[in-house]
Amino acid sequence: MLDIPPAAEALNGVKMELIDAAFPLLKGVVATTDVEEACKGVNIAVMVGGFPRKEGMERKDVMSKNVSIYKGQASALEKHAASDVKVLVVANPANTNALILKEYAPSIPEKNITCLTRLDHNRALGQISQRLNVHVGDVKNVIIWGNHSSTQYPDVNHATVGDKPVRQLVADDQWLNTEFITTVQQRGAAIIKARKLSSALSAASSACDHIRDWVLGTPKGTHVSMGVYSDGSYGIQEGLIYSFPVTCEKGEWKIVQGLKIDEFSRKKLDATAQELIEEKSLAHSCLN
Repeated sequence: MLDIPPAAEALNGVKMELIDAAFPLLKGVVATTDVEEACKGVNIAVMVGGFPRKEGMERKDVMSKNVSIYKGQASALEKHAASDVKVLVVANPANTNALILKEYAPSIPEKNITCLTRLDHNRALGQISQRLNVHVGDVKNVIIWGNHSSTQYPDVNHATVGDKPVRQLVADDQWLNTEFITTVQQRGAAIIKARKLSSALSAASSACDHIRDWVLGTPKGTHVSMGVYSDGSYGIQEGLIYSFPVTCEKGEWKIVQGLKIDEFSRKKLDATAQELIEEKSLAHSCLN
């Protein structure tokens, strides 16, 4: 675990809690303020550190502070992490932080650098579960497209409960195309407003979900959402970290191909891609 020197005492407190929880799979804990020590030999890096987003702040407000952090951490990972390290970026702006990390750690394969959109994915599952009064585990194959921001597109066009389409079961296109989408898009801001802090438990749980599925694989017939390096699928510009539907097997993710994209969805996919293009440009200007 890595944190900045002013937080060293609190970091040690987290270490104590981890030890006290007596997790049977936890071999040991290293708590450090030395980025090189933290990165040494790591196989999985979960990047949660960054300048926090506070109430009233947009992602662009914290862009300049965070891209410089990720440039430095990229160098440390490249020099000291295992050659097959898997990286999950959680700190916002997650997609663009991951992109900067990729650019400044060129020896780490692009397929090994991802960002967290599983929280948005799980939020979408939760909304559908509540609307239909079904167990959340029975809702499958929602998709989060694009940026982990208010432009993301939560898509239920391929989602099911059992063998029935979610859109058919909800039977309310107006809700699915408006309130459902905005609720998921704005959920992070709503939690900040309510707690005066950003998402904590739900974010940690979704990071675990992301890593578990990436390493152990997704169940057959199920896809999940991950921010990954675009290869041009679905007309999304290459060179962006963009959330796609993926399946995972043997430690590798693969973008689900061949899904039908209607006109409504096309506009949403393109809008969130445009924001990522603008973020990429802004990030580079901050670094230069």
